[in-house]
Amino acid sequence: MMKTNTVTNDLEQFVLENTGNSINKWKHYFEIYDRHFSRYRGADVHIVEFGVCHGGSLQMWKTYFGPSARIFGIDINPECKKLEEENIDIFIGDQEDRAFLRSLAKTIPRIDILIDDGGHKMNQQIATFEELFPFIDENGIYLCEDLHTSYWEKFGGGYKKNGTFIEYSKNFIDYLHAWHSQNPKKLDVTDFTKSVHSLHYYNSILVIEKRKTVKPSCIETGTARVSKYKAKKKWWKKWFK
Repeated sequence: MMKTNTVTNDLEQFVLENTGNSINKWKHYFEIYDRHFSRYRGADVHIVEFGVCHGGSLQMWKTYFGPSARIFGIDINPECKKLEEENIDIFIGDQEDRAFLRSLAKTIPRIDILIDDGGHKMNQQIATFEELFPFIDENGIYLCEDLHTSYWEKFGGGYKKNGTFIEYSKNFIDYLHAWHSQNPKKLDVTDFTKSVHSLHYYNSILVIEKRKTVKPSCIETGTARVSKYKAKKKWWKKWFK
């Protein structure tokens, strides 16, 4: 018989056994976190998380990544400052305030992982990405969660509505493929193209893994045993009217 409700990883186990500060996460997030974050466990890693709330997730990261990790929490509520502890620093400010975001980039020594679990409003998510993505380590990870608010009106969302983070982030797909653009006036290689290895969309989460990239090149080896087929125009017209 197939087992159900099995624990997928240490993050989920921590939450299920949690008796410390409150944690509120969608259950399917833990597999995503572990898939992309596990390589940092036990390392000297710097994690920035927007959205402190009760501080439980900061404690979860501290346990998961180990004693060498430094955790930086960001929240607009000044009461959250009380939740600081060893290896956990908390900054108070407005996520939509670009001047505040730029000050974080100068204050936090390094960003290996940035998790946006803040206010979930469109301007907040876009401002945070635009101001801090360039400061994430060249091999680091950006993760924005609760993307379903892009479909919720009270957060400024709506299906295919201009200005939502979902619609904004769809442009990343084009930027990733800009190496192949034949119209550089409309789509050209950017710093994003040169610094991003992959995009991973999940239910309510976008993960961007950074890595320096160069223009793709093709490799062909072996012996060609079949001559290339040249189709006649009439044949194409028949099938692609």
